[in-house]
Amino acid sequence: MGISMNLVTYLVQNLHISAAKSATIVTNFMGTLNLCGLLAGFLADAKLGRYLTVAIFASITALGVILLTVATTIPSMRPPPCSDYRRQQHQCIEANSSQLAMLYAALYTIALGGGGIKSNVSGFGSDQFDNSDPKEEKAMVFFFNRFYFCVSIGSLFAVTVLVYIQDNVGRGWGYGISAVTMVIAVTILLSGTQFYRFKMPRGSPLTVIWRVIFLAWRKRNLPYPSYPSLLNEYHNAKVSHTQRFRCLDKAAILEDYYSASGNKDNPWIVSTVNQVEEVKMVIKLLPIWSTCILFWTVYSQMTTFTIEQATFMNRKVGSFVVPSGSLSVFLFISILLFTSLNERIFVPFARKLTHNVQGVTSLQRVGIGLIFSMVAMVTAALVEKQRREAAVQHKTKISAFWLVPQFFLVGAGEAFAYVGQLEFFIREAPDRMKSMSTGLFLSTLAMGFFVSSLLVSLVDKVTNMRWLRSNLNQGKLDNFYWMLAVLGVLNFLAFLAFAMRHQYKTLQYNSPDVYGENELKKGWNEGIASEMEKKERVEGKEEP
Repeated sequence: MGISMNLVTYLVQNLHISAAKSATIVTNFMGTLNLCGLLAGFLADAKLGRYLTVAIFASITALGVILLTVATTIPSMRPPPCSDYRRQQHQCIEANSSQLAMLYAALYTIALGGGGIKSNVSGFGSDQFDNSDPKEEKAMVFFFNRFYFCVSIGSLFAVTVLVYIQDNVGRGWGYGISAVTMVIAVTILLSGTQFYRFKMPRGSPLTVIWRVIFLAWRKRNLPYPSYPSLLNEYHNAKVSHTQRFRCLDKAAILEDYYSASGNKDNPWIVSTVNQVEEVKMVIKLLPIWSTCILFWTVYSQMTTFTIEQATFMNRKVGSFVVPSGSLSVFLFISILLFTSLNERIFVPFARKLTHNVQGVTSLQRVGIGLIFSMVAMVTAALVEKQRREAAVQHKTKISAFWLVPQFFLVGAGEAFAYVGQLEFFIREAPDRMKSMSTGLFLSTLAMGFFVSSLLVSLVDKVTNMRWLRSNLNQGKLDNFYWMLAVLGVLNFLAFLAFAMRHQYKTLQYNSPDVYGENELKKGWNEGIASEMEKKERVEGKEEP
């Protein structure tokens, strides 16, 4: 966070790259980082395990930050200084490809390592809780809030202390501190090895997914069995059979020829009901996945154009000039505030109303986050319009603290959306695919940043660079924010449609639930679905 939140100012001020291109570089970096989480999640589930993956990729991150420190310290890695690029951009020399080469190498090394950490560390944390124990399950609800609270504490330090050091002492010092903290983080992780619970990798989840889809396609012309219980390993399945995506059930049909020849256990001949249901779980995540992307497109504006807005505003507090990147402190204050309120007020209150361990379901959290993001973009558009009018018509700078509402709203949205998405993708995924599922969640962040880059490029082309300019006083950034607000409304309607149809995965306990319930989660329409599954299983057992 100490790198991404203030990187755009370094690219514009020191490397003399245009605001739109700088924003694209930052969003591509953050997008790649989160996309690498999908690769690392696959490696953890298939071969390495979550613990070893985190240790390896954290070390790669430390190496990347060291490279970044070197790239921003060596004078030859920057073009000749220019007094005010934003207003004299045609008189300044932009950084050439050789000067950018080391910077890119450092950023994408960090992206590789950071993706490996992000896709596995939360899943490794959840491994320390036993889902079959209701007390530990209850504790895990708070784990996700506290996990993200700690992430936000680090982010708060980054956008205050580190950003100040980067702007006033030197980039090398700021990034050097980040490198040292990564080394300390790896040391702390390794020192707790003897206390952890470990879950061994259970083979490639992609192989299971591909195999089920392949077999279902190959057997597409076979008739469905009279009863679901005739499917392969129906009675030994750990996951209840469901009627959704019934076409995949054909992968678990054992043909008479192969049954007679003793090929029942060959996974390339027939899948088990358990494997089919695991693939169904992954497919059920995809509609929600698609509607979570736009939230992170909105969030990416807080690290790019909102920081650029601050450079055109009055940032003085007395005689002290607040660094542009440090204004994002209000983003993380908001996150810390709302994650604390979630744990101390919202969740306990909702538990009393619903008698549900979660209090508020993961999808309800995501929905609240999407609402906050829409309101944030409307607020950002109104503030930018006032800022530009004051600068152009009255030659004055309004206070940079007018940006606080949009930071606060996006931070509040992130406190709900991030925790809700993380919890949703980890809980709803099959056990063998936890890390890959977390990587799938992180890919929503990646796609959000990439969509931001795409929108910037499209808007630049369609408007002939009239909306997004390095000199914001000559552009129309508020129109870009209005466009995101409209897209947010359409996205939210799609999210509601998918969320109301989603059936949560049910978990059964060996001991009574703390509220006298047998199921941990009941979503908006889960109760009916779970009763249908129970009825179907009973019918399967009663057949001759």
